[in-house]
Amino acid sequence: MQRKGANISLKGYDDIFSTDQSRAEAQQERVQEIPLSELHPFEGHPFRVVDDEEMMKTAESVRDFGVLTPAIVRPDPDGGYEIVSGHRRHRASELAGKETMPAIVRDLDDDAAIILMVDANLQRETILPSERAFAYKMKLDAIKHQGERTDLTSAQLGQKSWAVNQVAEQSGDSRVQVQRYIRLTELIPELLDMVDTGQIKFNPAVELSYLASEEQQDFLSAMDYAQAAPSLSQAQRIKKLAQEGECTLDAMCEIMNEIKKGELDRVTFKTDSLRKYFPKSYTNKQMEDKIIQLLEQWQKKREKSMER
Repeated sequence: MQRKGANISLKGYDDIFSTDQSRAEAQQERVQEIPLSELHPFEGHPFRVVDDEEMMKTAESVRDFGVLTPAIVRPDPDGGYEIVSGHRRHRASELAGKETMPAIVRDLDDDAAIILMVDANLQRETILPSERAFAYKMKLDAIKHQGERTDLTSAQLGQKSWAVNQVAEQSGDSRVQVQRYIRLTELIPELLDMVDTGQIKFNPAVELSYLASEEQQDFLSAMDYAQAAPSLSQAQRIKKLAQEGECTLDAMCEIMNEIKKGELDRVTFKTDSLRKYFPKSYTNKQMEDKIIQLLEQWQKKREKSMER
């Protein structure tokens, strides 16, 4: 990433002879209306901006009332402004047919901009595991770089440990949890998508992140073979195989094809095998309710026949 915010310029006549009050007034932040065409996303921004139902509601609010909270942007040496905080508001403004957006312009270097961008977006109610993972990693790297610039060497403060503690304290997550989220950035995109959609749980995903990329690709095939998601125990055993250099596709298929403990106490049906008995309009929940109703009727008939 190109380092920004490091330009040095000579003081002009007005700077030299202006009063302290006038300089303070000039430095005060003010809200500006900036054309949407001059605003572009933050480079490497990990948070998704999706045209979902929530975005449509935001766009409708912007259409009716405008953007109530100004975005934070910084000048881009290549022209225009880079959005630090306000990517969703920018998209909502586009959908609402607006031409400008209120924003506060700040001169921020890369590290300060990354930290502000991450902190602002982590306030959202819904954040995907992948978004949180890459946000924590970006902020950790930025804090470590700031430490380097102020001579906070690893010998003096244990820089990596100090930086992780900073991220943890400011995020509300524990130090260990921050490190576990950052582990998710080692997953291949296909597996990370499965974590975001809930197909793979968080804890097994952390264990799988220790597999090499080629092993993770093979694991996808093992999941497909078993038609099952990994339990924590299975993921831990597969991780151990990888550490021992024995993580083959056959070995992963064998582990993934095991019957999980919870499956021993339940009966499952494939949707396709039941669908032919119900109207096409029935949802899975409606089919389940009807099956329970029929089983209750059957049970009552059995009880009556046993009383005779």
